[in-house]
Amino acid sequence: MILSCQNITKSFGTDIIIKGGSFHLEEREKAAIVGINGAGKTTLLRIIVGESAPDSGTVTLAKGKTLGYLKQHQDVNSSSTIYEELLSVKEDVLQMERRLRAIEQEMKHTDGDALQTLMEQYNRISTEFEHKNGYAIQSEVTGVLKGLGFTEDEFGKQISTLSGGQKTRVALGRLLLSAPDILLLDEPINHLDLNSIAWLENYLLGYGGAVLIVAHDRYFLNRVASKIIEIDNGQITSFSGNYSDYASKKAQLRETAWKAYLNQQQEIKHQVAVIAKLKSFNREKSIKRAESREKMLNKMELIEKPSEVRSDMHLRFSPQVVSGNDVLNVEHLSKSFPGNPLFTDLNFSISRGEKVAVIGDNGTGKTTVLKILNELEPADSGTFTLGSKVNIGYYDQEHQLLSMDKTLVEEISDVYPDMTGTQIRNVLASFLFTGDDVFKRVRDLSGGERGRLALARLMLSKSNFLILDEPTNHLDIVSKEILEEAIRNYSGTVLYVSHDRYFINQTATRILELKNGTLISYIGNYDYYLEKVDELTKVYAPSAQEPQEKTELSSSRQDWTRQKEEQARERKRQNDLKKTEDRIAALEERDKEIDVLMEQEEVFTDVARCTELSSEKAALMEELDRLYGLWEELSEA
Repeated sequence: MILSCQNITKSFGTDIIIKGGSFHLEEREKAAIVGINGAGKTTLLRIIVGESAPDSGTVTLAKGKTLGYLKQHQDVNSSSTIYEELLSVKEDVLQMERRLRAIEQEMKHTDGDALQTLMEQYNRISTEFEHKNGYAIQSEVTGVLKGLGFTEDEFGKQISTLSGGQKTRVALGRLLLSAPDILLLDEPINHLDLNSIAWLENYLLGYGGAVLIVAHDRYFLNRVASKIIEIDNGQITSFSGNYSDYASKKAQLRETAWKAYLNQQQEIKHQVAVIAKLKSFNREKSIKRAESREKMLNKMELIEKPSEVRSDMHLRFSPQVVSGNDVLNVEHLSKSFPGNPLFTDLNFSISRGEKVAVIGDNGTGKTTVLKILNELEPADSGTFTLGSKVNIGYYDQEHQLLSMDKTLVEEISDVYPDMTGTQIRNVLASFLFTGDDVFKRVRDLSGGERGRLALARLMLSKSNFLILDEPTNHLDIVSKEILEEAIRNYSGTVLYVSHDRYFINQTATRILELKNGTLISYIGNYDYYLEKVDELTKVYAPSAQEPQEKTELSSSRQDWTRQKEEQARERKRQNDLKKTEDRIAALEERDKEIDVLMEQEEVFTDVARCTELSSEKAALMEELDRLYGLWEELSEA
């Protein structure tokens, strides 16, 4: 055991965050802390590293072991370049290398016993240098930087010029290279693109030390974690397995706990009724029996009411009008910034009812595409056309559409002036803003709270085309699941940018990957994308080092045409499948009706009517046989 937390209790004022929680971490174990926003996950990490003191309880680290901590927000201030900053982590090894070079020079001019001493010193330092992988330091630093999404031309950038997200990636790189015995990572993937997240997963799986992570990315947790540590209503519980294992076990435990609680409540209600009845007899013997039952009831160890799955956030997108079938058509779209070409000649279209995810590395222009479609950013060239009766609802990841100086009530009432104060309060309450929370200024809200407010505004818009930029950022897992269900049940059209692979897998019917300045279309969810990514990238977006394979479709326009044809075929297949299923259902229902009719005396005694129904049933069965075969073909297509 490398880390032990025993009976940790922590409160802020009257709010008890953690009460008597315990867990431990084994060497090389990969564990994740989960819980809703505000449950105390970050607080627990800060207690472990000593930045916050528990009210009671102890944290024990195995002797000689080291901790490394990545906070959610990093303020790395340095005049060094990115590469120098990460290389400085290995300063002790670099000093060894400099000492080895110095000894080599000394040995050229030394002999006798002094040379022997230098050689012994050189061998000792050389052995330690090799043990610390000194000869591979530069490649190790380069590998980590590229893994975290930095390109070689960015290695020379000064830390002071970086964005907050870039500084967090630098801090994560420093931490990984320092290789502590226990890595404590608080939301390490917030500023990583999909490729970098996949790289970090593999890095952590092969990491020689223990890892304790706070993250809301369920796909990431499924791949990395072998233990889940849950904070729920102040209680800490450990579950073996990944996130899916935890979710399954949690559901079973919740069901068992609710049954036990309800059974006890029923028993208490029964005993109270019996006691009242016995007392009503007003006889000495019955009163004594009632008192005896009361004593037993008072001694009963009460089962605490289980915490409910949070269902108090209500999110339902309902379009006010139905759009035309063609929702969006984009042709020859290009955009670049000085010294930074993003994309050229993008072509794609979206039809009603599609849920389309846009993915790609950081800096490829995903958010820029959404801003162009919302006319917040001009395109360099190209056009886009919205279909008939299309109304856009936009969610931006920076929440710039929210007014920082307004209260929550003002934010809703100014956009929807016809709503009454009661209606506004009810809507805000459905997004977990109650009491005096509704009078908070937007600037005082957390990232997750601003996200919920923006979703509330979006829901009220009743738009039929939702354009969402990183909608799951800052949301806890329960809120993400509520949003997923709302999008799946939404009858309108959705175009969104996201790095949340689990979210994409649950909601996307198509994926557009922005890569090497062009778009690749995948007609499926994230699992389908993983199956096809290597194959389609070689055809549609080869890198400069990898010449495009010779195919009859070599131009971007031809690629787009083929993708549109594939999408049209897929839409036709889906429509034909639905029509076939509807026809089968209607015929099966009629078949049942005929059977019922033929059991009625007035029918089976009527020869002409029986003959008519039998002929209809025979024709019906013949058509059903044909439709079953057609359905099978369409399903397997």
